[in-house]
Amino acid sequence: MPFDYAISAFLTLFVVVDPIGLTPTFLAVTDGLPRTARRLVALRASIIAGIILAGSTLIGDWLLETLQISLAAFRIAGGLLLFSIASEMVFGVRIRREGEAAEQAVEEHVRNVAAFPLAIPLLAGPGAITATVLLAGHAHGNWFLIASLLIVVVLVAACCAAAFFFAERISGLLGMTGNIVLSRLLGVLLAALAVQYVVDGVRAILGG
Repeated sequence: MPFDYAISAFLTLFVVVDPIGLTPTFLAVTDGLPRTARRLVALRASIIAGIILAGSTLIGDWLLETLQISLAAFRIAGGLLLFSIASEMVFGVRIRREGEAAEQAVEEHVRNVAAFPLAIPLLAGPGAITATVLLAGHAHGNWFLIASLLIVVVLVAACCAAAFFFAERISGLLGMTGNIVLSRLLGVLLAALAVQYVVDGVRAILGG
C-alpha cells in the first residue's frame, strides 16, 4: 500500500541519513560561526542533500538499465553497503571518521561547508543514495509511489534542517552517552534493513 511504502521509505532514509546523530558533527564543522550563518549552512546543506537524493529517485532506475544492472543485483550490493555503514555506526567507526572530516574542514577553512562535508558525503552519502535507488526500484515504475518517495526525501531533508537548527539543544539533552546509544540503536535497525535488502535480492535471483 502507498502509505506503508511511504512509512517504510521514511524510516529507511531517516535511519541511513541519521540527522540527529550528525548534530555533533554539524556543531564541529560550524564552530565559531554566528547563529545566523550556522542556520544558513544548515538550510543549504539540507537543500543540496535533498536535491541529490531526489535526483537518485528520478534517474536511479534509468541508470541501472543503462548500465545493464539488474535490480536484484543492486539490492544485494546496496544491502551489503548499508550493512557496512550500519556496522560502522554500531562500533562507533562512523562517528570518528565524520569527526575527522569535520576537523579537517575546519582546519582548512573550507568556505562552503554546506556542500562539503555536510551535504556530501555526510547527509547524501553512498548509503543514502543507495537506499533511495533501492526504494525507487521497489516502486516498479508507479509514479504515485515515486511521488511519495520524493515527498519522503523532502521530509527527511526538512528533518535534517530542523535537527541542525536545534543542534545545540539536542546535543545537550542527549549528552555524550545519549548520542552514542542513539547511534548504536540506529545502526542495529539499519543492519536489519540491509539484511532484508540482501534477502530480497537473493530471492529475486533464485526466483528468476
